[in-house]
Amino acid sequence: MTVELPGLFDLQVNGFGGVDFNAADLTADRAGEALQRMRSTGVTRCLPTLITSSFEQFAASARVLSRMTCPAIAGIHMEGPYVSPEDGTRGAHPREHVKPATIDDFNRRQDAAGGRIVLVTLAPEVAGAVRLIEHLVASGVRAAIGHTAATPGQLADAIAAGATLATHLGNGCAQMLPRHPNVIWELLAADAVLASVIVDGHHLPPATVKAMVRAKGERRMILVTDAVAAAGCAPGRYTIGNVTSELAADGRVSLPGTPYLAGSALTLDRAIANTVRFTGLPIDDVAPMASAIPASCLGMTTAGTVTAEWNAESGTLGVQRVSA
Repeated sequence: MTVELPGLFDLQVNGFGGVDFNAADLTADRAGEALQRMRSTGVTRCLPTLITSSFEQFAASARVLSRMTCPAIAGIHMEGPYVSPEDGTRGAHPREHVKPATIDDFNRRQDAAGGRIVLVTLAPEVAGAVRLIEHLVASGVRAAIGHTAATPGQLADAIAAGATLATHLGNGCAQMLPRHPNVIWELLAADAVLASVIVDGHHLPPATVKAMVRAKGERRMILVTDAVAAAGCAPGRYTIGNVTSELAADGRVSLPGTPYLAGSALTLDRAIANTVRFTGLPIDDVAPMASAIPASCLGMTTAGTVTAEWNAESGTLGVQRVSA
């Protein structure tokens, strides 16, 4: 069955097709190649995502991305460095560059990015986080909660300050959590917060995805890839900034020698197909999670259209044409 979808919008992509947006030697040409390859999967707008690093490394990548005129770049997602320093919650973010949240530090990074940071993921328990969330919201930047071990009270304070998104819910948290309360339950129950999820079959089991969508509601769910340079590539070792990740034959991306995931090799068209299969929802209900809902979350719109072939029997979505 041929389906017409709005252009897909990925709020979290660290790289694609062998290109790492966090690399010290990133160039506009290389970034453009990655965006063009992403377009073949239906993505017409995205937020290149820069993770925790030194200011110098962040600034180098941010300057390259912010000066590009490619319409596919809707802004920059700054994930860290204001995240939990603990193993598990920290994920692939280098501990040595994790730091407290300050308005001065953010402003310096925003200046380096030419004002193009539109989304910041941070942990509410980090010193200065709530004050920074208030500053972000006042300046038109969306604040998201992620890589956190926050208490219910700390989460409530962040939401009251204006945080409106949970970044890759169910990941970026401790491997073992109390039955209740815990960060997943709290953010699922927070009606003011949308939740993004990585539906690659590795970050979240199918039953977890189905339960999260039912609990949160279809209009509050966002599909992201959290793709790294390994996306669209053969198994092997790749980088996220100065961090080495490994893509296994089964599609799982992890920190070598650890149980910790390190982004994904997912594409957004496959995220839609997986979510249909995992939840049993029709594709018309799932597609907005990868297009209109993330766009609206940022106060933006989608761009163009995607013509794809949907095979309900096999649960596959094949992009045929992208118009933008």
